Amino acid sequence: MPHGKPAGIPCVQLLPDSRCALFGRPERPAVCIGLRPTDETCGADREEALLGLSALELATAPPPRA
Repeated sequence: MPHGKPAGIPCVQLLPDSRCALFGRPERPAVCIGLRPTDETCGADREEALLGLSALELATAPPPRA
């Protein structure tokens, strides 16, 4: 996604089973490579992980244009 990915929108590289189609490939974006699993982002289960990642997306989203 050359212009970034809006919060709440799945990545175009997300496979039906929720795996990344670019994982381990050289064209995988640096922002994805730099995302490391932590207790805060992964939580105890999938639901907690999705909540944590949603919060991270909102916290790092650019401000709305005026």
